Amino acid sequence: MTDAFHADDDATPLTPEEREGLIPTHITLRGELNELEQNNVAEADRWAFERKRNVLDEAFLKNLHRRMLNKVWRWAGEYRQTEKNIGINPPYRIPPEIRQIIEDAKFWIENKSYAPDELAVRFHHRLVFVHPFANGNGRWSRVAADMLVVQQGGKRFTWGSANLQPAGDVRRAYVDALHAADDHDLDPLIKFARS
Repeated sequence: MTDAFHADDDATPLTPEEREGLIPTHITLRGELNELEQNNVAEADRWAFERKRNVLDEAFLKNLHRRMLNKVWRWAGEYRQTEKNIGINPPYRIPPEIRQIIEDAKFWIENKSYAPDELAVRFHHRLVFVHPFANGNGRWSRVAADMLVVQQGGKRFTWGSANLQPAGDVRRAYVDALHAADDHDLDPLIKFARS
């Protein structure tokens, strides 16, 4: 077992200040942290889908992240203030980038620019690429994409049909698909979302 803050190569490392935002004081192992986060995410997922919500709203997106991690991290739902090895830097660029993604998605929907699956996967990729939060960006942006595809009459994505938390084949396939999308090839990510 690894300590609670050990991150694999694809996870975003937390700064010491961000680590101090951990709410439960009993967490010592990464597995314990993963389980606590997963329970919080599952609860927020139920909340997100209990009624129709406007996923194309910045305040809602921040609230979704807060609900997903509010029992684990004090900074849940707040845009990161630190530079990371991935994502938009410097952090002051995050709010306008998120607003642009929302406006682009509204345009895509209004103009039927993409099929629902592709539109939602593009939305997911753009959100995770910005990496607005200290942690939880992939989980948050997958739920947001699920909400968007459902609102367009589609079905929720399966995202590899597995928990992506411990590093493994499914997580590797997801990260590889994200890298392909970074290079403007969305096909692997669209396929992964439905796998």
